[in-house]
Amino acid sequence: MLSSNAPIADWSNRTVWLIGASDGIGLALGQMLGAKGARLVVSARRAQALEEHFPDPSVLKLPLDVNDSGAVGRALDQLQAQSHLPDVVVWMVGQYEPAGLLDLSPHTAKAVLQTNLLSAYDALAAVLPVWRHQMADSGQAPQDSGQRWPRPHWVFVSSVAGYRGLPRAADYGASKAGLSHLAQVAHIELKPVGIDVSLVCPGFVSTRLTAKNSFKMPAVITPEQAANSILKGLAKGQFEIHFPKRLSLLLKLL
Repeated sequence: MLSSNAPIADWSNRTVWLIGASDGIGLALGQMLGAKGARLVVSARRAQALEEHFPDPSVLKLPLDVNDSGAVGRALDQLQAQSHLPDVVVWMVGQYEPAGLLDLSPHTAKAVLQTNLLSAYDALAAVLPVWRHQMADSGQAPQDSGQRWPRPHWVFVSSVAGYRGLPRAADYGASKAGLSHLAQVAHIELKPVGIDVSLVCPGFVSTRLTAKNSFKMPAVITPEQAANSILKGLAKGQFEIHFPKRLSLLLKLL
């Protein structure tokens, strides 16, 4: 149903804005993209962590709280002013507070949904008009693969937790299911106007968030393995990139 994207194998002519880069998969992916020659902008709430993990002065560090509805728009104005307009946005935003329904806090659940899902709408509303304007100024047609300005590409990082209901993840799973739906709609609607969209659904990855789990996680992988899978999927032009297959395919079947 969903057609593929323009492959991205050469990152040397791409400007990537990685939102959620201070640890875990975001940190690993940012370091790999930097090694591949991408022009990198990294954002997260923790400014100190960005400075520590990305000491290279060529990497633009831009602290950002996605729950501030105007933050992405203001950050984008700053990037344009500094000639750092990204043509790839990697949306790797996540909050996870595992709890059963009998112990669930509505306040916490709303915060998880705000961070993991609702903030993405603010971000899209800020970035998409700028991309459309940039494409119009460059004379780029929707079918162009990047001869004038690199074909814009938005990467949503969701989770296999959005595939089906899982214990102790009523808010997190719902937020990721919603994000995956948003990515599917975005791919359908934006591809005809020249903007690619990818959906990334990792399984269990050893990160600060999954350290909160009290159970033995099946098929757990490292952030570096996850980042490598994302890059491989983008190089193939895949819309949905899910891994590790021994877990993600099982959850898809269920």
